[in-house]
Amino acid sequence: MATMAAVAGGEGFDYKKALHSGLLYFEAQRSGHLPYNQRVTWRGHSGLADGLQQGVDLVGGYYDAGDNVKFGLPMAFTVTMLSWSAAEFAGEIAAAGERRHVMEAIKWGTDYLVKAHTGADELWVEVGDGDTDHYCWQRPEDMTTSRMAYKVDRENPGSDVAGETAAALAAASIVFRSSSPHYSHLLLHHAQQLFDFGDRYRGKYDSSIGEVRSYYASVSGYGDEMLWAALWLHRATGQRRYLDYAVAMADEFGGTGWAITEFSWDVKYAGLQILAAKVLMEGNYPEEHRATLEKYKTKAEHYLCACLGKNSGDSAAANVNRTAGGMLFVRQWNNMQYVTNAAFLLTVYSRYLAGGGGNEIHCSSGADQKSTATAGELASLAKSQAEYVLGANPLGISYMVGYGRIFPRRVHHRGASIVSHRSDRRFVGCVQGYDDWFRRGGANPNVVVGAIVGGPDHRDRFRDRRDNYMQTEACTYNTAPMVGVFAHLHAEEMAKKK
Repeated sequence: MATMAAVAGGEGFDYKKALHSGLLYFEAQRSGHLPYNQRVTWRGHSGLADGLQQGVDLVGGYYDAGDNVKFGLPMAFTVTMLSWSAAEFAGEIAAAGERRHVMEAIKWGTDYLVKAHTGADELWVEVGDGDTDHYCWQRPEDMTTSRMAYKVDRENPGSDVAGETAAALAAASIVFRSSSPHYSHLLLHHAQQLFDFGDRYRGKYDSSIGEVRSYYASVSGYGDEMLWAALWLHRATGQRRYLDYAVAMADEFGGTGWAITEFSWDVKYAGLQILAAKVLMEGNYPEEHRATLEKYKTKAEHYLCACLGKNSGDSAAANVNRTAGGMLFVRQWNNMQYVTNAAFLLTVYSRYLAGGGGNEIHCSSGADQKSTATAGELASLAKSQAEYVLGANPLGISYMVGYGRIFPRRVHHRGASIVSHRSDRRFVGCVQGYDDWFRRGGANPNVVVGAIVGGPDHRDRFRDRRDNYMQTEACTYNTAPMVGVFAHLHAEEMAKKK
């Protein structure tokens, strides 16, 4: 990897700059009325009438990727991962001078999620329509597409999106506890209501809202989100009832059954298994929960061992594939989300081990084979994935836009690919955007700094083309976990220099 790092332009990586860039990206994805201190100046106000036709205020929140729809499930997961980063790496983020920006990124999401929770058993989970949106190539400031809003309620349940939103608000409540106790309490109140709603009226949200199926279908079901929410609420409140729930429902909802090799906006099992393992390591639980928490920990370590390639067995479920260049590879479409989420979970668990959870994990092995992995191995793999993202790869490309000398210039992103509304206020029509901007061969006029694109294929190949959306579209949930990882790596670099 050393030669690839050299190709990327230097002896090391500027993790502080990567952290700074990642947080800028969330400002580029803002919907709504932008604040006076908006740093991404090529963006303007947008979606200012969202929710108006339904009689609710749904202004704000984030666009998930390169389009202009607000999808509740990936938005909530983004907020959960930003909050986990901020809670887990609070000192490191503050030392890098980014605490205020992390808090602002989280609050932009939580303010919207609170607004979208308009009743104890009512949550608005989508604004805009993916189909009509994809027919148009327009800046968010020019949108002429449908802003229809969709909700889940008692008659149309969505336990997965209610659970994820509960997890996001519970995790964020931890972050705001000391600086804004009233706001923290508000977030927790909404989180608890949403958890109860998701549990009482069970169902998949994509069964209630057909419009979301082509974009963010809940393939894993709602069991993982409900367990995830329970464990975040337990961490936020310390209340035993949430841990009791995670233990009681562990088998039925697959928490102690699924051995998983990916972690994403849809599949939360590895993340919640790690949260449960942390409870076990800390020892703050009733003795009757030990056996179930041990099962959770075994499944958590299966995921980590899979990333390391240390599980025995030839099945696809045993280990995560790796490219020749060293990148973890799960699937072709937006593979970087799995890379960044893995880097985060590996980093977090290595810290848990080093902090008193034992210094090694046991990987599932055959009868005649035993395998272990140390906290250092987990941390090393996480760092290698972060460095791959930043340019230590066969092509020497930084897959974080705006970082390094070589990075994607034709990101599949409507706002970035069209001249800024601030520079040229002339209206760009639906088809005009495709004709005048999408099909241009040149670089985007605006650089969406901090965006982590979908990334290369299984052979480390990448084509920087606007129409290559599998590889050049970036998503908020690609960058969110790297906030914690970059803060951690920057702190390590600083410690070495002392």
